[in-house]
Amino acid sequence: MDSPGQTPVLSHSKRSSGPQGTRLFSAEELRQVAREAAPVLLGRASAAAPVLEGATGELQGQRISLRPGRQTIGRRGDNDIVLDDLSVSASHAWIMNQQNHYVVMNTLSTNGTFVNGKRVHEATLRHGDRLRFGQVEFTFLTRERGAGVAARHGWVALGAAALVAMGVAAWWLV
Repeated sequence: MDSPGQTPVLSHSKRSSGPQGTRLFSAEELRQVAREAAPVLLGRASAAAPVLEGATGELQGQRISLRPGRQTIGRRGDNDIVLDDLSVSASHAWIMNQQNHYVVMNTLSTNGTFVNGKRVHEATLRHGDRLRFGQVEFTFLTRERGAGVAARHGWVALGAAALVAMGVAAWWLV
């Protein structure tokens, strides 16, 4: 693809078209089209817009932004989040935003849904939780790495400044 939004072009050397011009593609060619047509998945994590960050295989480091409402996860192409792995069921799980809390729910998948290594039917997610759908792992993020540390350092600096100001005020009053 040369520019965003452009339909991916596959080489069709020696490929014949059907009577109506329909082209036949192999499964690998279709995966290639899906990879090229997929939106950029590098969302920033926040409490209002959490992300799933891939922890294994081809998805490692890739981020999938979660939107409000319910999202379906599975191997079948009509899911909101498609995981092309044989350990993932066709319709594996849901992730839902319920009253500003994200909940994962297993939908009777064969290989199960796990949160922090424990098989679950339903679980409320917290920052840093490890999710596994079959053998595909993700980390649930609601803030960027190091953001909590920076915020704590900011509060420490603010507290130190307040102590200095109170010390100066006490010295001036005495």
